[in-house]
Amino acid sequence: MTEAKAPTETIAGAKPVKDKPWLFRTYAGHSTASASNELYRGNLAKGQTGLSVAFDLPTQTGYDSDHELSRGEVGKVGVPVCHLGDMRSLFKDIPLEQMNTSMTINATAPWLLALYVAVAEEQGADITQLQGTVQNDIIKEYLSRGTYICPPKPSLRLITDVAAWTGQHLPKWNPMNVCSYHLQEAGATPEQELAFALATACAVLDDLKGKVAEKDFPKMVGRISFFVNAGIRFVTEMCKMRAFVDLWTEICRDRYGITDEKYSRFRYGVQVNSLGLTEPQPENNVYRILIEMLAVTLSKRARARAVQLPAWNEALGLPRPWDQQWSLRMQQILAYETDLLEYDDLFDENPAIDRKVEALKQGARDELAQIDAMGGAVASIEYMKSRLVEANAERIARIETQETIVVGVNRWRETEPSPLTTGDGAIMVIDEAAEADQLDRLRAWREARDEARVREALEELREAAAQGRNIMPPSIKAAKAGATTGEWGETVRKAFGQYRGPTGVSKNPSNRTEGLEPIREAVSAVSARLGRQLSFLVGKPGLDGHSNGAEQIAARARDCGMEIHYEGIRLTPAEIVAAAADQDVHVVGLSILSGSHIPLISDMMERMRAAGLTVPVVVGGIIPEEDAVKLRAMGVAAVYTPKDFELNRIMMDIVTLVDPEPEAA
Repeated sequence: MTEAKAPTETIAGAKPVKDKPWLFRTYAGHSTASASNELYRGNLAKGQTGLSVAFDLPTQTGYDSDHELSRGEVGKVGVPVCHLGDMRSLFKDIPLEQMNTSMTINATAPWLLALYVAVAEEQGADITQLQGTVQNDIIKEYLSRGTYICPPKPSLRLITDVAAWTGQHLPKWNPMNVCSYHLQEAGATPEQELAFALATACAVLDDLKGKVAEKDFPKMVGRISFFVNAGIRFVTEMCKMRAFVDLWTEICRDRYGITDEKYSRFRYGVQVNSLGLTEPQPENNVYRILIEMLAVTLSKRARARAVQLPAWNEALGLPRPWDQQWSLRMQQILAYETDLLEYDDLFDENPAIDRKVEALKQGARDELAQIDAMGGAVASIEYMKSRLVEANAERIARIETQETIVVGVNRWRETEPSPLTTGDGAIMVIDEAAEADQLDRLRAWREARDEARVREALEELREAAAQGRNIMPPSIKAAKAGATTGEWGETVRKAFGQYRGPTGVSKNPSNRTEGLEPIREAVSAVSARLGRQLSFLVGKPGLDGHSNGAEQIAARARDCGMEIHYEGIRLTPAEIVAAAADQDVHVVGLSILSGSHIPLISDMMERMRAAGLTVPVVVGGIIPEEDAVKLRAMGVAAVYTPKDFELNRIMMDIVTLVDPEPEAA
């Protein structure tokens, strides 16, 4: 991670000095540590200059691969890392002292960093030379992604524990990557993305002040980095990045008294928008990704210095190595074939750009003032969550009404068959045997370790958590002793307690009326025939925390007059079936975006039959058609994928499924 720098002057007539290109990354990890290692070494050989590690959901949420909640999730959206042996395999033959590694890990960031340090020491590395980032931004997990473990206050403590420890032992490491990326994925406006991210950074720095010496604090501010999103409105997004630079400089100066540009510099990496990648006509995503990359590269004053791009087919499933290579080549062509890096900032003193930047800054300042008045980011989580759900609802409504055009989705749907998506191997599929292999190796690891040494290390971890001591030293000791991710997570849960984040879905209907009247009438008619209000349970089984779709379905169903039951993320199939029975619901809707729909829905349907529940079940997610066929064969009444953006149509489908007298409809 390097930084966005101010423009430099060049001598008239002199040959311009070409900037160094940004770090080239792809976000990757899947199935097993050894398979991911092979992928990393292949990407590095193709010219990738940094690693960006994706971990699977059990690893992100502090569970071992054999935990009940891990079923079907192992290796699906990233690599499973249960212990030191997995981390060794992940970085085999990759010298960590020479690598810049970004780890997208939050609740378990102290643990994964501990494993990384342990492996680096085994390699003989000087750990003071380690470079990279742990995302370690738990605030946005409550708002958008859902991989939290503990309540907000102890989670904030863990963030600053990592920061304080790295300040002493890993001086080149970025201990916290304020992540606004997932805020935009959850529907944030540019102003909200700016404000919520900056409020998070302030919460972390305010807490960190009490953990480092006053003389060291500016240096710690200089180690805070950001990870942002860039959407398709690339002029707005470029202006957003220029606004980020200005606002961060203001905050460093006015709130923390830091004027040294070395420490107040806005340092950020980026992955461009995945929310806008389309399932229909997915080849168009190549253009979207390129345009979005321009937003964070064209303006030198606000240029990202680490860029990772999604693959064109990520709305369909897991990208293949070739798909990732295609995204890497896009970066290389822009950096090495064009003359972009030879010029000063192309947009300085542009009045249209300046006006937009100032408008974004003022909107963000207003939002920041509101958050400060409520007590800061930690105290404002419920407020920020509700704002995101509302903003996302407005975004979807604009697409439904064609106020926002999405090519191939709500306009120009006619298309020729794509040769890129046909034939065997068009989409990478995780080998089902990979999960069994991971479980076998986990069992073998537990059997071979020194159990007494593990227990001693975990007890030291428990004491540190209870007594307020820094969590990193005992975490590293536990890593070296052979403890597992699940054992670390369970120790932390026992110390700080469980937590269920706010859903952001109000019980009160919104003011939205566009196209709802016929549906409300249909809901009212069906409710009258049922003898009570149509009752709809929305559930998210498994560990998938991407709740945006579930929230929008629940909110729209509420606005259509249905009785809604939505308790948020991370429920077992057994808990969802019990809730369906207790609430006596008329229909169950399940949302799974992690690719684990087959095992989780199979379990759900078996449990529903065993409980004598015969209500219709509908499922939404990133679900290939061959899997949709399997789900329907299990008894699922309807399957929805990202192409099904018309929520009103889905609402009417639900009414039709529930109606006991369809002939009267």
